[in-house]
Amino acid sequence: MNDVLETICSRRAIRRYLNKPVDRTIIEQLLDAGRMAPSAMNKQPWHFYIVTKQEDISLYSAAIIDAALKSLPNTGVHDLSHGVEFFKTADPVFHGAPVVIFITAAKGNEWAPIDIGMCAQTIFLAAKSLGLDSCPVGFGKFIEQTPHYKRLGIAEDEEVILSIII
Repeated sequence: MNDVLETICSRRAIRRYLNKPVDRTIIEQLLDAGRMAPSAMNKQPWHFYIVTKQEDISLYSAAIIDAALKSLPNTGVHDLSHGVEFFKTADPVFHGAPVVIFITAAKGNEWAPIDIGMCAQTIFLAAKSLGLDSCPVGFGKFIEQTPHYKRLGIAEDEEVILSIII
């Protein structure tokens, strides 16, 4: 099996992380790789917002769970929060990862979710090739419904499509 296929086949969504920072040059390499992903009409709609301070990541995680519980009362999330170990961990959204990347696009861009999915997959494969684990975190979208959202500096005409952890 060649290196590319081996990387594809060995990548997994990991939800346990070591408390070790990721060097800024590595993060930049991952973002550069993501920018190489295909996109509709080569518009490259993605914007990246990086969080590496553990206290911010923990704060956002707790606020996201609160927002999700308010937004999804009839979907089973509320029931899960009272019984599943996932919600009882110190960081049930970002799993102690040292890097969270919020990926946004202009509101109303119908192709952005597909483009960002390809961008994220490229980042995941790049991370794996560099010896790092990763995971998509759909719950990250709920950051928009928290009191901490403005701290990220996301433009008003953008929306969070996906968050990923490294």
